[in-house]
Amino acid sequence: MKYILVTGGVISGIGKGIIASSVGTILKSCGLHVTAIKIDPYINIDAGTFSPYEHGEVFVLDDGGEVDLDLGNYERFLDIRLTKDNNLTTGKIYQSVINKERKGDYLGKTVQVVPHITDAIQEWVLRQAKVPVDDDEVEPQVCVIELGGTVGDIESMPFIEAFRQFQFKVKRENFCNIHVSLVPQPSATGEQKTKPTQNSVRELRGLGLSPDLVVCRCTNLLETSVKEKISMFCHVEPEQVICVHDVSSIYRVPLLLEEQGVINYFCHRLNLPIEPQPRRILTKWKEMADRSDRMLETCSIALVGKYTKLSDSYASVIKALEHSALAINHRLEIKYIDCADLESSTLQDEPVRYHEAWQKLCSANGILVPGGFGVRGTEGKIHAISWARKQKKPFLGVCLGMQLAVCEFARNVLGWQGANSTEFDPDTKYPVVIDMPEHNPGQMGGTMRLGKRRTIFKSNSSILKLISQTSRHGNLNHARPCMSLKYNVKDHSVCLVSLQFYQPYFVGVQYHPEFTSRPIKPSPPYFGLLLAAAGKLNSYLQRGCRLSPR
Repeated sequence: MKYILVTGGVISGIGKGIIASSVGTILKSCGLHVTAIKIDPYINIDAGTFSPYEHGEVFVLDDGGEVDLDLGNYERFLDIRLTKDNNLTTGKIYQSVINKERKGDYLGKTVQVVPHITDAIQEWVLRQAKVPVDDDEVEPQVCVIELGGTVGDIESMPFIEAFRQFQFKVKRENFCNIHVSLVPQPSATGEQKTKPTQNSVRELRGLGLSPDLVVCRCTNLLETSVKEKISMFCHVEPEQVICVHDVSSIYRVPLLLEEQGVINYFCHRLNLPIEPQPRRILTKWKEMADRSDRMLETCSIALVGKYTKLSDSYASVIKALEHSALAINHRLEIKYIDCADLESSTLQDEPVRYHEAWQKLCSANGILVPGGFGVRGTEGKIHAISWARKQKKPFLGVCLGMQLAVCEFARNVLGWQGANSTEFDPDTKYPVVIDMPEHNPGQMGGTMRLGKRRTIFKSNSSILKLISQTSRHGNLNHARPCMSLKYNVKDHSVCLVSLQFYQPYFVGVQYHPEFTSRPIKPSPPYFGLLLAAAGKLNSYLQRGCRLSPR
């Protein structure tokens, strides 16, 4: 087993997740089986109770694990299936060590950070690295490990120490460290500055880890003199300084790494059983990147949500839209709309904001209402759904978006005034959405319906029937099967609703299809939305679900 540790310096959010995913991608393109582990130094057990404004979206895995959004990048880039144990947190480590101490596993010893916490970290990585993540169930050959945060953070110190020991445990030929750092270019001088990277690498080396590759994130291409300076002060060869500058598409990042000889370096440094030659899989990435740059037609989608100030709150939703737009050769334009801005109260308090929000909504080619929690903004979402239904605009509702579509239909079509979800109005006369039986309102973490489940279609005429297979859940509620809007899952809770008979595309799904979207295999509900928004849905269906004639 080969281990590649990815650390970061200077600032957080520098792109370690994309770098780690890209490294895995180019190694997988060489025929290797690759897995990935994300380490988050926070004390939370998992990401399930985070506000989206804290760390972005909560990504849900097949086994129901609620994890950091970077695991979504790993799955999308590498096309693998990870488990909740691929996301390691300080909370999980301390919980496992304390449980062992309570059972007496340490035989009365004083339990300390070193060696007990550091040993637990190493054991976790060694164990999880062997778990198959591909469909062929073959044990991985390479494990890419991303350490969250920045070098020097007090909460990440036990992990740094654990990997300092780990490099000797697994031997040098099986372990290498990639350090991702920022090379800023102040507009006042226009000069690329190396001092932050020098300081970051110096601190990392002082903690016992010496980077094998220094990946420099920068706005423009790294100048040769700057690369040589980093090489000199960071104790690496110039070939070990890798430039990852801002590019038009993240699909170009694996290509950047491959062009700069990263595969060749790994071949020699880790003695990998591969030949350093161009890879077929990377050709697909280049085609996607080139196609993304060449697209001329634009398709706009109004994203009506609660957390629109931070795009990472809807990371997988945005990726699923991008994958679908790429598949139909359209450039994607997302119009972010705060759902509260569509409500009448905003018209009274901030009329300009209100009219701007409605102008965005009305000018979009399609409307998406994603998931969310809490009553704030729900009426604004219902207004958007009502407008989409009446104007026959392509619409997709996900999770809460689907539930509110049920409420809107009940109120405005069936005439059930005040129809609502019991989450927002426990005493409503028409509780068209109710709590799931497994939901525990007194326990917040891990009590929703989570993970991969099969959906049973009740209608053979469904658009989604042609393109949907399995689904991933992350939900608190389900729509009661009292409205003939369409489909049930096998446990009798409604999972999909559709008004396809008099709408171009009006679909709601209780599950989260964005979690299984891939760059070359877009999520069916999102793909349907983009097809309808671009005016291509009917021709797609007439051609037997093909974008072009045979």
